[in-house]
Amino acid sequence: MISKKQFDKEIGIIIANAIREDVGSGDHSSLACIPEEAMGKAQLLVKDEGIIAGIEFAKQVLDYVDPGLQVEVLIKDGTRVSHGDVAFIVSGSSQSILKSERLVLNAMQRMSAIATKTNEYVQLLEGTNTQILDTRKTTPGIRALEKWAVKIGGGENHRFALYDMVMLKDNHIDFCGGITKAIDKTKAYLKENHLNLKIIVEARNLTEIEEILENKGVYRILIDNFNYEDTRKAVALIGNQCLTESSGGITLETARKYAECGVNYISSGALTHSVYNMDLSLKAMS
Repeated sequence: MISKKQFDKEIGIIIANAIREDVGSGDHSSLACIPEEAMGKAQLLVKDEGIIAGIEFAKQVLDYVDPGLQVEVLIKDGTRVSHGDVAFIVSGSSQSILKSERLVLNAMQRMSAIATKTNEYVQLLEGTNTQILDTRKTTPGIRALEKWAVKIGGGENHRFALYDMVMLKDNHIDFCGGITKAIDKTKAYLKENHLNLKIIVEARNLTEIEEILENKGVYRILIDNFNYEDTRKAVALIGNQCLTESSGGITLETARKYAECGVNYISSGALTHSVYNMDLSLKAMS
């Protein structure tokens, strides 16, 4: 995975680009009717149920827009919330609060939805040895936020991007000319370029798993679109030779059964690509 320094850099880029996109030459609505010296307070009001996420991100946004803004956090990221809860109170320049409002809400609503859905999987898998992973099926430009939300919800991050882990999927294997050839060329490439990256290889059937196991140095095998019976066979075949991951259309209805097959991980793109935003508001306080 990427370092904290890299991750923080990604968050900084997201904030700067979002403010550029939303504010542009100025928040003329606020500039037109709110005096520059006006001070105020606003509360982040929860109008839904689930796991709250993005409070720490909101603090970074508010500080970026105006370091003079003061934030009183009442509920921490990862807490289960319900309608009527107040997550935080921000006070300071009214213009600055209004300038920050939409980015704070857009991010927190989506992050909270992802954290909530992730936590459903976490609760569902409780008692097994299987962890839930996200994927690269994220919204372009805000991947760091969405993967942050998965962690807040209790899940684990898969690779962050194409550069921090090697994942040889069906297309790589087919374009290269076979599993063994793809693995051999990958090992040579990593050695030549002095890269210390883990290798995951996708298998489409039990025969491919046998071939992968003949090649040493694979970190994890992606057991893709297997049924329950073949997943159990695959886990038995792999044993302790490397880690296992199930994927391919796994839902809340099927995740527990795949976990009971003994896989180490389940990856689901649905954590980030199929969520409904949590209803939140930033309301002025008198």
